Amino acid sequence: MKWRSRTLVTSVLFLCTRLVFGQPPDVRSAAHAVDEHYNHLKTFKAAFTEIYQGDGISRTESGTLWLKKPSRMRWEYHVPREKLFLIDSQTAYFYVTGDRQAKKTPAKNLDDLRSPLRYLLGKTKLEKELEGLSLAPDLTPLQPGDIVMRGVPKIMKDRVSDVVLEISPSHQIHRIVIHGVDSTTTDFRFSQIEENVPVQDSLFRFTPPPGVDTIEDSQVTQ
Repeated sequence: MKWRSRTLVTSVLFLCTRLVFGQPPDVRSAAHAVDEHYNHLKTFKAAFTEIYQGDGISRTESGTLWLKKPSRMRWEYHVPREKLFLIDSQTAYFYVTGDRQAKKTPAKNLDDLRSPLRYLLGKTKLEKELEGLSLAPDLTPLQPGDIVMRGVPKIMKDRVSDVVLEISPSHQIHRIVIHGVDSTTTDFRFSQIEENVPVQDSLFRFTPPPGVDTIEDSQVTQ
């Protein structure tokens, strides 16, 4: 009888845990929920922190990110120095405040880890973009309640070994960690997220400051 009582108590506790915390997430349904969330957005704004480590370098930068359909993005870096990375759907621009030159290149030719994020609104299909997409229970999320997934990107395979995504219960991406084949790590963290807020089209047009020349350069990167 004691054994049966213990078994019954254990079963009840297990059932209660399931009811309180929900079923363990399924990677397919979790990915689909993220897709649905971002594919219904028209604009996105967030504070970001970008942490780069590799080649004996450790660098932390922060600023504000804007996305707007179709395929427009603006990264305003404020710390440790002011700079701008912008894509207006067709052309990418990079400018560091105080420089005499700004760089530009066709967006289709851009080889930059930030570039694919411009497709986040309206064209998100995680399972198609990341091969072997799976849950990563071995990785601890930064924010309690989030889940972590990992996969191998079909694009940039020559540069990226895998991508880690931290997803909130409301299906927002809180973090993207990109591991390079050269053992570098680029960690993007997003906070103060605002969705479908008014964003002017002019924010995605690059106007060089007086005295600054804009030059063609395939190496539009920081």
